Amino acid sequence: MNKNKVLVWIIVLLAVLNITTIATIVYHVRQDKKNAETSIVIGSGNPLNGSYLRSEVGFDDEQMDAFRSANKEFRPVSNEIIYKMDSLKHLMFDEINKEPIDSLKINQLSKDFGELHAQLKEITNKFYLQLKSISTPEQSEKLKETFAPLFYQDGANRFERGRGQGKGQGRGPGQGQGQGRLHQNQIEKN
Repeated sequence: MNKNKVLVWIIVLLAVLNITTIATIVYHVRQDKKNAETSIVIGSGNPLNGSYLRSEVGFDDEQMDAFRSANKEFRPVSNEIIYKMDSLKHLMFDEINKEPIDSLKINQLSKDFGELHAQLKEITNKFYLQLKSISTPEQSEKLKETFAPLFYQDGANRFERGRGQGKGQGRGPGQGQGQGRLHQNQIEKN
């Protein structure tokens, strides 16, 4: 009789342990899915998601709710624009490799691409300003560093000027050697 009670309690304990383990796994899977749904990749693959904003920028629960709301609006529109831009790039490349080249069509594709790029910058600006508006001054500085790669690319920014191969000292704050560029991964470390 006593042996049976011990076995029953062991079975109950194991059942509770299994239920707790399954509940923990389900919870973490849902959290990971939630974070994956709210990810934006910036720079060289760094995701701007809830985990990043909470741990690196220091967002609290209320700020995270505001981020999710802004991201829910931003992400589908930005993804659609990026998809269209990628499609146009393929069309443009195909067109410039045709014989004979249709300059009018290439120019129109370029204009269409430029309009999409402008739309993408506009919604990115709006998204950034939404995040900045809910941030403390310290958090705003961290956001600024995080978003810098989106605004400073293509060799046309103050971060990329520095001492290059020649004898000049460069014009910007950098004093880099060799290429005269501060790469994105270096920007992200600052």
